[in-house]
Amino acid sequence: MSASAHNIYEMSLDPNPANYVPLTPLTFIERAASVYPQHTAVVHGSIRRNWAETYARCRQLASALRQRGIGLGDTVATMLPNIPEMFEAHFGVPMTGAVLNTLNIRLDAETVAFMLEHGEAKILFTDREFSETISKALRLMPAAKRPLVIDVDDPQFAGGEKLGTLDYETLLTEGDPQFAWQNPANEWQAITLNYTSGTTGNPKGVVYHHRGAYLNAISNAMVWDMGLHPVYLWTLPMFHCNGWCFPWTIAATTGTSVCLRQVRADLIFDLIKNEKVNYFCGAPIVLNLLRNAPDHLKAGIDHPVKVMTAGAAPPAAVIEGMEQMNFEVTHTYGLTETYGPSVVCAWHDEWNALSLEERAVLKSRQGVRYPMLEGLMIANPQTLEPVPKDSRTIGEIFMRGNNVMKGYLKNPGASEEAFQGGWFHSGDLAVWHEDGYIEIKDRSKDIIISGGENISTIEVEDVLYRHPAVMEVAIVARPDEKWGETPCAFVTVKPGMEHVTEEEIIEFCRNQLARFKVPKTVVFGPLPKTSTGKMQKYILRERAQQL
Repeated sequence: MSASAHNIYEMSLDPNPANYVPLTPLTFIERAASVYPQHTAVVHGSIRRNWAETYARCRQLASALRQRGIGLGDTVATMLPNIPEMFEAHFGVPMTGAVLNTLNIRLDAETVAFMLEHGEAKILFTDREFSETISKALRLMPAAKRPLVIDVDDPQFAGGEKLGTLDYETLLTEGDPQFAWQNPANEWQAITLNYTSGTTGNPKGVVYHHRGAYLNAISNAMVWDMGLHPVYLWTLPMFHCNGWCFPWTIAATTGTSVCLRQVRADLIFDLIKNEKVNYFCGAPIVLNLLRNAPDHLKAGIDHPVKVMTAGAAPPAAVIEGMEQMNFEVTHTYGLTETYGPSVVCAWHDEWNALSLEERAVLKSRQGVRYPMLEGLMIANPQTLEPVPKDSRTIGEIFMRGNNVMKGYLKNPGASEEAFQGGWFHSGDLAVWHEDGYIEIKDRSKDIIISGGENISTIEVEDVLYRHPAVMEVAIVARPDEKWGETPCAFVTVKPGMEHVTEEEIIEFCRNQLARFKVPKTVVFGPLPKTSTGKMQKYILRERAQQL
């Protein structure tokens, strides 16, 4: 008889409904509404709703969707800014068993059409501001695959057009505010779908599960010491990695979501002062925006404010500038595939004795694993042998744990490659410091991170190769004070086409790409190659640094 057969702790001690419930972040809002029903949950201009009201609206949304046939495994997409309806979708959609696909509002129509079709969206909630993009995207799709469009009419935006047959508030009236939604039968069940540009033109669909969303939401609260009732400002887009899981974190901590439709320094400082915001997230570009704002906007903030940043590594000078404003910065790192941040530059009290400049340098490192991330290492990409912690040897960042994605939707080959060897391959190159903290040095896949958004160099190159004057092109990142990085195009033109200008190349891209993907700089001339004809992008990156 095997040893396990004699394990007395497994005899008649099976999981049952009394002692095992699949983890899901949906339970956070039920508890918030039960324990603190009158506490303010959402603020958006004149709109103020408590947790009881917000929970009822989420249940109405789920009920209405269910009555329209939405259920397990269906996809519901959103094209929405940071408004209450977007927050509600993070609960109402998965309450039906469906999967929420939050679309990046900065994308072009062609990419949106691809995502809607690839994700098989049955319903699309869209704000009028994006009616032109959505209208074009729908026309690009086969009629049979177009989702039912439901308009969201935000009082803070005037303009655009309605594209659907009904609007969000009308849909809610079809639902039951007492809808008896069910927890997922399995915590491995998909909860959201997020697209990442990866290294090819077509985005990859990253699938999150309920367990990972639950655990990363709790991790956020732990690493940031959020406590009870934080007031959180939505500077970070909720479409990006589901707002780094913060819609669920705010429900878990029974906090207040302060919505922000436009990321503007005056609006941010006003809301921080008027609503007593004490937490917000953002890419380094947002920090730089606030750091460089006029002094009169910064005046009058007399309470502590905590800032979480991630994306392109923030320059130490930006962190230093925020700390001078008495904003405490926490630096995190992660990818779409890891539910947003999963690594944090955890702070040590003894570091407080260092100078501001020294502290900023330490804070610019990516850090150590989140509490719910089981493994983090810097290793040889081929052998998975960990590199020495010498601050010099470069390797690839690898992660493993429950807050790593299920995989890529309809792309088993890419999933298998990403998980090879039992670790998630990030594609980012870093060094390992003696204290166990990691620091990114480069990106092995040439991805450009501009304003917190990923840009595939191959996608931009593919567009430029269609220009009649372009013979060869290579896109690399160029440092940019405002955006962190922007695309820089190195172009070799065809003989007899030397008259083409930088402005013509940029305009050509503007007509075919989202604005943030358009190269800001064009350099003409021959491109460096190896003896086998492979482009030497590292040389071009060095050139771009000098421009």
